[in-house]
Amino acid sequence: MENKVKRILVPVEGASTDHESIVLACALSKRDKSEILLLYVIEVRRNLPIDAEMTQEIEHGEAVLDKVQRFADKIGCRVQTDLLQAREAGAAIVNEAVERDAQLIVMGVPYMEKFGEYAVEARAQYVLEHAGCRVILAREPLPQGQPVLNGR
Repeated sequence: MENKVKRILVPVEGASTDHESIVLACALSKRDKSEILLLYVIEVRRNLPIDAEMTQEIEHGEAVLDKVQRFADKIGCRVQTDLLQAREAGAAIVNEAVERDAQLIVMGVPYMEKFGEYAVEARAQYVLEHAGCRVILAREPLPQGQPVLNGR
């Protein structure tokens, strides 16, 4: 198995978890001098054509990519950015990893509960189940003062 990571894919969505996943990807990229691609996916509703002109969503995605690009520059990390439209973000992330020959996906995920138990969001769950490369999830910390679930 090849241990060298040439390319790291980092999905971003304008959430608080973006910075943590970028910091982690940048730290991991230093060893192998890996390329880092920051990816923003616009999910297109099924009642619209996949290439629908979604001006507001595109502007928002470009603003998010601009913000995370500046953050990466600030911490001394060189990155590329890309924005794409797809039906499902998880599938788009997996497909982009294949097309870009990424050896690693680093995703920031929020802390969330479902029925009183920790749960992984659908996008991250899809990537974990279907990605052919390694996946690292960077979960945000527990909310301030939140006890560990069920005393665990």
